[in-house]
Amino acid sequence: MEFTAQQIADFLHGDIEGDPSVKVSNFSKIEEGKPGTLSFLSNPKYIHYIYDCKASIILVNKDFNADKEIKSTLIRVEDAYQSLALLLTLVDQTKQKKTGISPLAYVSETAKIGENAYIAPFVYIGEHVTINKNVALHANCCIEDEVVLGENVTLFSGVKIYNNCVIGNNCTLHSGSVIGSDGFGFAPTEDGSYKKIPQMGNVVLEDNVEIGANSVVDRATMGSTIIRKGVKIDNLVQIAHNVEIGTNTVIAAQTGISGSTKLGKQCILGGQVGIAGHLQIADGSIFGAQTGVPNSIKSANQAFQGYPALPVMNFRRSSVVYKNLPDLQNTIYAMQKKIQELENKISSIS
Repeated sequence: MEFTAQQIADFLHGDIEGDPSVKVSNFSKIEEGKPGTLSFLSNPKYIHYIYDCKASIILVNKDFNADKEIKSTLIRVEDAYQSLALLLTLVDQTKQKKTGISPLAYVSETAKIGENAYIAPFVYIGEHVTINKNVALHANCCIEDEVVLGENVTLFSGVKIYNNCVIGNNCTLHSGSVIGSDGFGFAPTEDGSYKKIPQMGNVVLEDNVEIGANSVVDRATMGSTIIRKGVKIDNLVQIAHNVEIGTNTVIAAQTGISGSTKLGKQCILGGQVGIAGHLQIADGSIFGAQTGVPNSIKSANQAFQGYPALPVMNFRRSSVVYKNLPDLQNTIYAMQKKIQELENKISSIS
């Protein structure tokens, strides 16, 4: 499907600089732009690519100022990155979606299947499952008993949803993710072994949640592990039992959140963040990559880094000191040596 610069500009409410009739049928990165494609510039680090870019159309912010001639047609918008996201979503929605139930799938007679569902080969759907309209279950998904899937849910191949879990509308779960596995609950006994504590709760994903490949959300011991509306979770993330993730929080890869911790709204967690259990994390908290959080965060909209988590400016100042520790140690040794020499001289005089 082809679109002209004028059609794209009208859709994005943008301003054209160049040929409004030029057509594109695909997307490209600005450093790899090709004729017939649309690219974008939002990060100032990539500005130098725009002058040699061969993409037919480039989205730029309205405040972008060129230092020299640009051969591509420009469309100026308020936010080039958000505009690109709108275009990608538009194109994705035009793709033909599969419907129907494969004869190679197993669907319990007690399951309720909504309109326009797609159930691929080797999908398992257990007893009393409810699947609402426009749901897509790709190959090898497993939906256990009493699960509820909302409208427009997409589960990619190999997703496992344990019994009694609830998935809201417009959720996307990528391959290998597991929802509702047992929380890590074991009671120590007198002989030093551990007795498993049955995990009787479930997991609730509210609307518009996306979970990356091979991520796990454990079921609650009692009650629910809750992922609130709009949460985005990257690949390889572990969410423990009875955790609650606040609305529109984003969590990057290899992060782990321990049991019964409550994250506020619109938090940002970088890669490999670790958060201890039974904590309260304030709204808008930001944790840089590899931050370790052993204590609750009570003040909202603060940024942290390091272990234990420090306010980010304190962490940066501490990092400067840390990398200079070898030189500081040598200085201290030299001072100790001089002090000792002076004390020896004083002793000999007295």
